[in-house]
Amino acid sequence: MTRYIRFTRDTALPVSAPDSHPAVERGILLDGDVIRTAEGGELALAKVRLLPCVSPSKIVCVGRNYADHAKELGNAVPDEPIIFLKPPSSLNAHGAPVVYPQISKLLSFEGELGLVIGRRSRNLSRDEAWRAVAGFTVVNDVTARDLQKKDGQWTRGKGFDTFCPVGPWWVPKEEVEFSGIRVRTTVNGELKQDGPVADMLFPVDAILEYVTQFMTLEPGDLIATGTPPGVGPLVAGDSVSVEVTGVGTLVNPVIGG
Repeated sequence: MTRYIRFTRDTALPVSAPDSHPAVERGILLDGDVIRTAEGGELALAKVRLLPCVSPSKIVCVGRNYADHAKELGNAVPDEPIIFLKPPSSLNAHGAPVVYPQISKLLSFEGELGLVIGRRSRNLSRDEAWRAVAGFTVVNDVTARDLQKKDGQWTRGKGFDTFCPVGPWWVPKEEVEFSGIRVRTTVNGELKQDGPVADMLFPVDAILEYVTQFMTLEPGDLIATGTPPGVGPLVAGDSVSVEVTGVGTLVNPVIGG
């Protein structure tokens, strides 16, 4: 399996640093935890710090894309995709902490399949939509649920720094059997979510057709495709893991802000 990563040797670099930062590097993670760098050299994974595996211009998210998740929060099943954005400043890396904001009293996990966009795309048809997808990654759409409900829109509740863990890597779509993908989330080792992507209300081609009617997607952009049922609260000290079958497992601790 080909695993594309972003990493740094600078221990002080913010996890949301963009590709333009000189301390950000790219590579492929080989067996034995060895990185093949973009320059063709090799170094040990233990000597670097992983960053989010993508550096998107935007993070496009689909809300309530699993019927049972909509119902568990007391919401109607939508007739068309519900789209919202998380800011790039919310990006977080595998192993890095999710910070529980002091102004929130209800933090929640949402494990999701992430799509990595591979080409500039506008006005895609469903027939051509898959051509825009370079590969898959793992996303945790962390949400301050109380603020989301209070505000009536989702920007603040989903946009805090550290609220978009993604990674540890992304995998080319050709190397993953999409029909077999499941999204599984555990908290402190206890299974909370386990749902197949086949249960999506709006599949990948429908999502991309809808989004590109009004928004140009750029290479490296990230699409979070929605979360299956089973979302629940997090507290400081928790460890949350999101596994996407055939892609990888994203692990993050939760700390107090």
